[in-house]
Amino acid sequence: MCVTAVESRPAGVVLANGPGGHRPFGARVKAFVALTKPRIIELLLITTVPVMFLAEQGVPDLWLVLATCFGGYLSAGGANALNMYIDRDIDALMDRTAQRPLVTGMVSPREGLVFGLTLAVVSTLWFGLLVNWLSAWLSLGALLFYVVVYTMLLKRRTAQNIVWGGIAGCMPVLIGWSSVTNSMSWAAVILFMVIFFWTPPHYWPLSMKVKEDYARVGVPMLPVIASNKVVAKQIVAYSWVMVAVSLLLTPLGYTGWFYTAVALATGGWWLWEAHGLLNRAKAEVTGAKLKEMRLFHWSITYVSLLFVAVAVDPFLR
Repeated sequence: MCVTAVESRPAGVVLANGPGGHRPFGARVKAFVALTKPRIIELLLITTVPVMFLAEQGVPDLWLVLATCFGGYLSAGGANALNMYIDRDIDALMDRTAQRPLVTGMVSPREGLVFGLTLAVVSTLWFGLLVNWLSAWLSLGALLFYVVVYTMLLKRRTAQNIVWGGIAGCMPVLIGWSSVTNSMSWAAVILFMVIFFWTPPHYWPLSMKVKEDYARVGVPMLPVIASNKVVAKQIVAYSWVMVAVSLLLTPLGYTGWFYTAVALATGGWWLWEAHGLLNRAKAEVTGAKLKEMRLFHWSITYVSLLFVAVAVDPFLR
């Protein structure tokens, strides 16, 4: 699928550098921070730290937690910056991305590219020298997968983009475990799969809300090429698998009653919301009454509560 390259700003938006090319230092700092997508990284760290508690079966070393979180921020920030560099043409045409730094001109494309590559190198060395090299390679693999496989190869070509591209967002789970143990475990793999099956039903409701944006730039997100009913059916299918996988930790001996109770309660509510969305889609409800964003917002609460339970459970066994 071809997308026509455009100037890196939408029509009517004035470049941020102002008269004479001046760009205020404070605004520039904020722009570079924005390139890392801090709000998305917060969610990644929510899945990293609790896994460290589970791997340690208690409180992990505080320095190790800080080093892992900082390295994770640098790595994910580098991936996000490179993603914005590659997608700056379509970002300029989408309402929700029209104010990104590379679109407004607060950061030049060259600066964005150098910034992203620098974070990639620094984060890999940070993990390797201060945590361990297994975590370093996992973080580098996640960055390359997000930038090359998702952003460059999948995003503009297939409706399965977020399914397979979401693998990059699962990697913090493995990194959290490896940072403590310098090894892998089935517990980490199961939580990896939870996030893998969580990602599509988390992102597709948002895509349903902004599908006109994606359609305008030719990105074939599932809601762009399929009806709300078809998308909702996919959301329900992934949701059931996600909840089922989340319950595997306890019979395999990695968690106890507390995690199980939280997984059942939060998973049950998730399925209630997913089926509610499907019922509204089947009834051909559209617009605000479809309430697709209810599931999107709940998905963030769900993963936060589930991983808090992962961290707390070792203290209650």
